[in-house]
Parts: sequence; C-alpha cells; structure tokens
Amino acid sequence: MGIVLNQSFKNTITTYLGFGIGAINTLFLYTNFLTDKYYGLVAFLLSAANIMMPFMAFGVHNAIVKFYSTFKSKNSINSFLTLMLFLPLLFIIPATFIGYLAYDSVVDWLSNENQIVEHYIWHIFILAVSMAYFEIFFAWTKVQLQTVFGNLMKEIFHRVCIMALLFAVYFKWLTVNQFITALVGVYVLRMVIMKFYAFSVRFPKLIFRKLEHQFSILKYAALMIIAGSIATLILDIDKFMIGLMLPDIEQVAYYSVAIFIATVIAVPQRAMHQIMLPLTAKYLNEKDYDSLEDLYKRSSMTLLVISGFIFLLIILNINQLYEILPAKFTGGLFVVLIVSVAKLYDNSLGNNNAILFNSDYYKMVLFFGILLAIMAVILNAVFIPVFGIEGSAFATFLAVFIYNTIKIIFVKRKFNMLPFTSGSAKIVLTLGLLSVGFYFWEFPFLPLINIILKSILIGIVYLILIYKLNVSEDISNQINKYLRIK
Repeated sequence: MGIVLNQSFKNTITTYLGFGIGAINTLFLYTNFLTDKYYGLVAFLLSAANIMMPFMAFGVHNAIVKFYSTFKSKNSINSFLTLMLFLPLLFIIPATFIGYLAYDSVVDWLSNENQIVEHYIWHIFILAVSMAYFEIFFAWTKVQLQTVFGNLMKEIFHRVCIMALLFAVYFKWLTVNQFITALVGVYVLRMVIMKFYAFSVRFPKLIFRKLEHQFSILKYAALMIIAGSIATLILDIDKFMIGLMLPDIEQVAYYSVAIFIATVIAVPQRAMHQIMLPLTAKYLNEKDYDSLEDLYKRSSMTLLVISGFIFLLIILNINQLYEILPAKFTGGLFVVLIVSVAKLYDNSLGNNNAILFNSDYYKMVLFFGILLAIMAVILNAVFIPVFGIEGSAFATFLAVFIYNTIKIIFVKRKFNMLPFTSGSAKIVLTLGLLSVGFYFWEFPFLPLINIILKSILIGIVYLILIYKLNVSEDISNQINKYLRIK
C-alpha cells in the first residue's frame, strides 16, 4: 500500500484543493456573477458533454489501464498505444458528420423546453471530445504509475481558469456568451497540456501493426463505452433531464449547487481511484487474489473512514451553510441529504469498480448497468415532473443504491471477497450516533463561525472514536505517525 498511500495522499491534497476552488465557484461566484438562467445553461452544457464523453473516448482510457501491463516488448507496447490514440476517431469523425447533417433535429430536441440552449450545441460536442482525449492521456500516465500531475490538471487547472473567467465577467471584461466560449477553450487547453505531459512520460512511437488478442481489446473498449456511459449517465442524467423536462433551466443551477455539496464526499474515492485502478488491473492479470482482497478491504475501510468524516461535516453543517447562500439556492436540502447517503455508500465499496471493469466478468456487470441506467432514466422521467429536483435526487439515490448492492453481491459470488469487516459496522454506528447527537445542536454565533467551531468539535470527537475503536490498521498507523505515537 506504500505507493497507493503516497500518491493517494498527494492526489487527495490536489483533489480537495480543486474542490475548494470549485466550491468557491459553484457556491459563490456562479451564484452571484451569472444569472440563474446562464448558470443553469452552463451546468446543462457540461452535463450533456459528460454524457457524450464515453462515446468520444471509445472506451480507450479503460482499455489502456486493463491491457497495458499484458504487453512486454517495446514493439507490442508501441503498437498497442498507437491503436489507443487513433481508435476514438472511429466514433468522433462519423459523429461530426452526423451532427452536421442532423443539426436542426438535435437543436429542436435539446432546446425544446429552453430555447437558450439552441446556440450552444457545438459547444457540447467540443467539450465532449476534449474531455475524452484528456482521460485518454491521463490513462497514458496512470499505467506508468504517474498520477499526480494528471490529477492536478483534472481537479485544479480548469477550476482556477473558470474562476478567473468568472471574475472577468464580473468586471465586464467578458460577456456571458464570451465566457461560455472561453470555458470550452479551457477544456481544450487542459487536454493539450495533458497530451504534452503524457508524451513526456512516454513518447509514442507510432507502429501500425496487428496486435495479439486485438479483437479482445476492441471488444473490451467497445463494451467500456457502455460501462462509461452508464456511470456517467447515473451521475449526469439528472441535471440533463431537469434541463429537458422543466421549463425553468434555473432549476439546473439550484440542483447543481446541492449536488456539488454532496459530491464533496466522493473526493477521497476519486483521489485513491487514480492509483488503485492500475494496481487492481495488475493483481488481476497476475492472478494475485490475496493482494487483491487485501487492497479491496483496506481501500473500503480507508474510504469509509475519510468519507464518513466529510459526510458528518456536510450533514451537520448544512443548515448553517444554506444560511450563507442566496435564498433562492436553499431549496435543495433534501437533495443534499439523500445524495450524501448515496455517495457514502458508493465510497464504502473501495476498489470494487476497478475489480469489475478489469476482470473477465465485466460483460455481466455491463448488463446490470444497462438495466439500472434505463431504470434511472425512467425514475427521473416519473419523479421530475411531479417532485422537481427532489424527485430527481430520489431517482438517483435508488439507481446508485441498487447498482452498488448488485456489484457487491457479484464480486462476492465470483471472487469470494467482501469489502466490509467488523470495523465497517463500527464506523457506520459511529456516524449514526454523531449525526443524531450533533444535528439539532448549534453554537449561538454567525453561520460561518458556527460551521468552523462545530466542524472542529466534530473532527476531534470523530478522530478519538475512530482511533479508540481501531477500525483500520492503516488509519491508526497514520494517526500514530502524525501524533508520533510509537
């Protein structure tokens, strides 16, 4: 776990810094520097691009991670990486022509409820391509076990640039339309920088030669399009469908603020996932199941402890936080609560996703995923017209809960592994007791001071309980290390 903890720690720092900048953008700058309508438009464009991204990437970023370690000679590695660079063009080029020919139909569909969207259709396409190739170049460095710079670009770079652009709007150096165009440019620039870094880590030598097991690689990449689409669909279909089904695109902005708050819980998983993914693939390729199970349990416990603390900070401070935000954005309290529970459950699975998508059973998992993606769309279509953004949050919660439960059962049946231990139950019990004990109690101060003091108190109590209960050897060792306890 040495390299995992080392790079995960660095990735966690950059990811949290990125989320901190994102929090300033999402909770304060967007809400004050843009109108609700244009904030909702930006959220809709990014969600639509995220949904398209797996198709543009053609599953290549997953295929690089899964198959790279199976090639040993320089020629075979170079041939494999050459294929990975050009494979996405099989979708991107036809999609460009189809989009051009069917432009009017696409515009009519996407702007049916909100006409403001019709002028930004190509923005979605360019964003999707940029996001796709960024992930490909990031995967290029992951397999070299170099994840820190890529995570910096993924979590911090574009958020800093967007912050600067938002201030440019505030000082009237940019119009809102120019801001949206510049935002697309930021994602393109991020992709280009990641490309140069990836090539500095391992410069490509183009060799167009048929690979051994090439059909298996192509089949896996194609199926990963579905897998990536499912994962993205569950994450972004809510905002996309809110924009499609509700006449006020401002609702996307209100929902996005609530979702962002809850999504902070996923930061540790995102940070650790960057290095766990190639290691999981390596253990599977080498059939080292003892190391795989050890990684499964340790990653689950570590993520549950860390994300559980973030869960407490969000749930126990949410009322005070909403007092700071503009009043019109405070209608998403239920969204924050229910999505936070879903995110916590998601984190508790550890490297479950990495095991499934890099094993020989990925096709069955895709089958379950397709059913759940369909269910998410249906549930959103049913609940959004009736309950608005709260209905969308509940639909997302159900989809994520059922999907994760199926994945746990599947890994247990095929690998005879569970991520949970007796320590997991101790953590859940601790979270429940602290949530009940602190939710209705506040300091009699201003909201910001209240949040700071309450967070410090919760942190001290939680740290003591986790240490005394000894739920995780890794966590206890880290506490001992920083407190210099032998």
